[in-house]
Amino acid sequence: MLNVHDLSVSFQGEYLFDGVTFRLGDGDRVGLIGKNGAGKSTMLRILSGEQEYDTGQIATDKETTLGFLKQDIDFVEGRTVLEESYQAFETIQKLERELEEINTQLATRTDYESEGYHDIMVALTDVQHQYELHGGYNYQGETERILLGLGFKREDFNKITDTFSGGWRMRIELAKLLLQDNDVLLLDEPTNHLDIESIIWLEGFLKGYRGAVVIVSHDKMFLDNVTNRTIEISLGRIYDYPKPYTEFLELRKDIKEKQLAAQKNQQKEIERTEKLVEKFRAKASKASMAQSLIKKLDKIERIEVDEDDNSVMTLNFPVSVVPGKVVIEAGSISKSYGDKQVLRNIDLLIERDSKTAFVGQNGQGKSTLAKIIVGDINYEGSLKLGHNVQLGYFAQNQAEYLDGNKTVLDTMIDAANEKNRSKVRDILGAFLFRGEEVDKYVRVLSGGERNRLALAKLMLQPFNVLVMDEPTNHLDIKSKNVLKDALKRFEGTLILVSHDRDFLQGLTNVVYEFKDHKIREYLGDVDFYLEQREITNLRDVEKTDKKAIKKEEPKEAKSYDVQRKQKSLSNRLSKVESQIASLEREIKAIDAKLQQDYDATVAQVNFFDKYQSKKKQLEKLMEEWGKISEEMEAL
Repeated sequence: MLNVHDLSVSFQGEYLFDGVTFRLGDGDRVGLIGKNGAGKSTMLRILSGEQEYDTGQIATDKETTLGFLKQDIDFVEGRTVLEESYQAFETIQKLERELEEINTQLATRTDYESEGYHDIMVALTDVQHQYELHGGYNYQGETERILLGLGFKREDFNKITDTFSGGWRMRIELAKLLLQDNDVLLLDEPTNHLDIESIIWLEGFLKGYRGAVVIVSHDKMFLDNVTNRTIEISLGRIYDYPKPYTEFLELRKDIKEKQLAAQKNQQKEIERTEKLVEKFRAKASKASMAQSLIKKLDKIERIEVDEDDNSVMTLNFPVSVVPGKVVIEAGSISKSYGDKQVLRNIDLLIERDSKTAFVGQNGQGKSTLAKIIVGDINYEGSLKLGHNVQLGYFAQNQAEYLDGNKTVLDTMIDAANEKNRSKVRDILGAFLFRGEEVDKYVRVLSGGERNRLALAKLMLQPFNVLVMDEPTNHLDIKSKNVLKDALKRFEGTLILVSHDRDFLQGLTNVVYEFKDHKIREYLGDVDFYLEQREITNLRDVEKTDKKAIKKEEPKEAKSYDVQRKQKSLSNRLSKVESQIASLEREIKAIDAKLQQDYDATVAQVNFFDKYQSKKKQLEKLMEEWGKISEEMEAL
């Protein structure tokens, strides 16, 4: 279907990738992965024909059609959602115009017996047949089905696209691509602007897609659920395996370990042969043998170990000054957008050094409350910042605020002040913008590089309370891990809006669930929250509940002392649960050894004493867990 052979692309004298070869066929659902700036979006632009390449060949079958979802899109103003979506059907719309023209002629003519009238009737039959063949009688229903699947409501269909945010416009563009039924579908970060329900719907759609799909995404679960093949771009090479993302990582690790072992054995053999050469070279009688060994060495094909690009940004969030104990106190916060109520009478107390997660379905007010806290939007109610509070804010669309006509360096210099202007290059270097890369224009940066630049820019302002709204959008998986580690070390107060469970795990100690205009507090990390909700992942939280939900009675506001005690108990509970899990793993491992080799295991010094000691310790921890749980329930 699509063949790439010996493809090479360079920028400013350096190869982005060199000698790349692969083939796409029907049913291939490829996850295209790699660090930010490795060339993933460039590869998609080249495959789509939007960008030139230096050397190599890209060949496709004559009839192959291709659709490309880009990160940046342009819209024609004045069209409704349906009108814009119908642009996917150029042939059908052309046939509709022909049908309209023919029907207009038929309505004005009365020469029913003439040859001209007969020709028009023949043309009508032919166009109607073509219209039917191209799905002209079904496309409107199919368009509505796709739009509903991507989160639009029927009342949105006739609204002008100009009134929608960039994220919703991206959904319309995605709908158009899915409706075109192309042979090859290129998707650049398709999940960035989708809520969980829409992501799950898209997963189901792509699993049944008959053509080839190439997806650039940093959503591990999405890649695992959709793809059956992974191509990694790293240091100018590609690694191509018929496995989804997580299985690919395990396979790559296994292959690299085998390469290292083989390389080590080969090196030993080379060193042994070299010693023999040196030994025989000194003796005239052995000179011919030495030459034979040298030729043997020259013929050896040296085993190479796949290189990994382990360069990652360096990230630390320093605290400006120590604020008061209560950093944010909100009362009766309400917010509506026109007729749509998002938040109603929200009370919120955020204490110094707390790490808080906002979770819940899209559209329930998580980002809205974050914007209210940082003073970005108006609201009803009261909000008070504590003594010495300095806010840092990373918006969901933070990268969109960057000026594409400025260079990376100019962007930072313009945001700096007299005190930190001299540190700009050091900060950029820590975020992997080094050498000539600082002279790149923002408009040519990938989505991940823009996010890194926005994070670097954030470092130029003082803060002790950090509000971050979906900061991992566009970041590669290694950068996500670096950001998570930095937030763990952050000694200030954190408020984090995210639907990424992997990212949230171990990062926060309070979770607020947003639902039905209200928020509900869970005093623990995201795993504790999911356990309380009796679900396994955040996707289940963010699905719309189709069943009737019994409305809970509003609870009385808790006193500060009660909240503090609950937090203390929650921390103790988490610690005990961690100890229990660790002991259970140790006991399970011992039980497995007993089954494998009983005699050798029990022969260990003081085996039974240690074994029984672990079991008694586990019983004590279980008792402690029960007591703490009872205390929490009593509160």
